[in-house]
Amino acid sequence: MTKQFKDRFSNHASEYRLYRPLYPEALFNHLASLAPTREAAWDCATGNGQSATCLARLFKQVYATDASSKQITHAIQKPNIDYSVSPAHRTALPDHSIDLITVAQAIHWFDNEPFYREVRRVIKKGGVIAAWAYHLPVIDPEIDRIIQRLYSEILGPFWEKEISHVASGYRDLYFPFKTLQSPVFTMKTNWNLYGLIGYLQTWSALEPYRKRYGNSPVERIVPDLLAVWETPSSSKQVFWPIILKTGTSRQAC
Repeated sequence: MTKQFKDRFSNHASEYRLYRPLYPEALFNHLASLAPTREAAWDCATGNGQSATCLARLFKQVYATDASSKQITHAIQKPNIDYSVSPAHRTALPDHSIDLITVAQAIHWFDNEPFYREVRRVIKKGGVIAAWAYHLPVIDPEIDRIIQRLYSEILGPFWEKEISHVASGYRDLYFPFKTLQSPVFTMKTNWNLYGLIGYLQTWSALEPYRKRYGNSPVERIVPDLLAVWETPSSSKQVFWPIILKTGTSRQAC
């Protein structure tokens, strides 16, 4: 029996598209270089299609699935991307048809074993699966401490247990494939204070907080952010180290 899908992001799908940072092109170039061919990729839990659009530059056909119809509605369209609504563990993809499977910022939410059965069904011999995530942004020590307070002190009771996998760098995430070594990748962007606040408003713990208290917890840290940001419209560099697990269907355990 699989876990019931808990939709954590549909209520702010448009904000997710606007404020979530972009993954580096170098990540996709690396993953494509590992695939046996560049015929077909599957971006599972595609959300707004951010990863799918990058894969579309490198693969003849991209299949992008998500359990949320609202996320698919806001997805970025490309001629060679086929979007569909389906859970991670059950797709209409043909057997042994996929060269590369990607899961961005989502595998920790999955019922792993049913998903991995689907991976084994659809992946080609020698195909590659890559799952990645990112945790808290890195800006400067003062701002980072304020964001850490929002994450730990204010929202601590409202995070679901699966977030612990991200906090630990996927160290204990069940991943039954032959591991491949990969370089270290980092997401980078330039944001003013309003961009950072928009991003913080997409965190999954905000919805249960709002349901209990009727307001946004981000409002509690805005005065502190204003005090250290100098001018709210000025931009700062923001970094997220990427947590990446990459494996191959060869000698899967």
